[in-house]
Amino acid sequence: MKIFLFLGMVLAAAGAGVARAGELRFASGTARTALIELYTSEGCSSCPPAERWLGTLRGQPGLWRAFVPVAFHVHYWDRLGWPDRFASREFTQRQYEIAAAWGRGSVYTPCFVRNGEEWHASPDLRPVGDAAVGPMVVVLDEHDHCRVEFAPAAGAANRAAYEVHVAWLGGGVTSRVTAGENRGETLRHEFVALALTSHELAAATGGSGLRAEFPLPRPAGVEAPRLALAAWITRRGELAAVQATGGWVKE
Repeated sequence: MKIFLFLGMVLAAAGAGVARAGELRFASGTARTALIELYTSEGCSSCPPAERWLGTLRGQPGLWRAFVPVAFHVHYWDRLGWPDRFASREFTQRQYEIAAAWGRGSVYTPCFVRNGEEWHASPDLRPVGDAAVGPMVVVLDEHDHCRVEFAPAAGAANRAAYEVHVAWLGGGVTSRVTAGENRGETLRHEFVALALTSHELAAATGGSGLRAEFPLPRPAGVEAPRLALAAWITRRGELAAVQATGGWVKE
């Protein structure tokens, strides 16, 4: 199990200060939902246009059903004088691992990744292909206990060799930048990753498919007008998403 918590986050469900009664349920279809990742930084002058484009996805009808967006902030531009409060070494390492899978030793921002492949932002957000990979369901109860279920399509290799990754996302967040390449700018962020946790899926007891259950502590230290959950499945040890889903927790 791997848990990455940033921004002075504490392991307390009350940290986000969001009251909610009952369960939230997010589900994909059987066809693959795309995971769109943006690697970005508040210290990079070419990143704000990419982040503005990512923000427009909030109004797209395919959000959470056809695609799930996540903005990972990297820390290697902090050396220019502006420490990005959303950046982490873990997110930077994730980008380097993706680049290594592409056969590259260097990284850049802004960088879009779609289902593990290098990608360029496009208005065409339709799902790629129509192959059934199997549905996933994420249930978050009122105590922020998370249950994930995944039913791989028939014939999928090694049904037990899957992991689930769950990220808290903040939206409507602003930063007034006073140093570095974006000095004097007010940056606005949507779908920014605040925390990421990963767990292995195991065969469900007394049934078919795969399952994982775990507490999902909320991030503290950032006031986000909107809060969402993004979840995706990968094969163990891989970064390309097999299936994804998500939705708003506070909008």
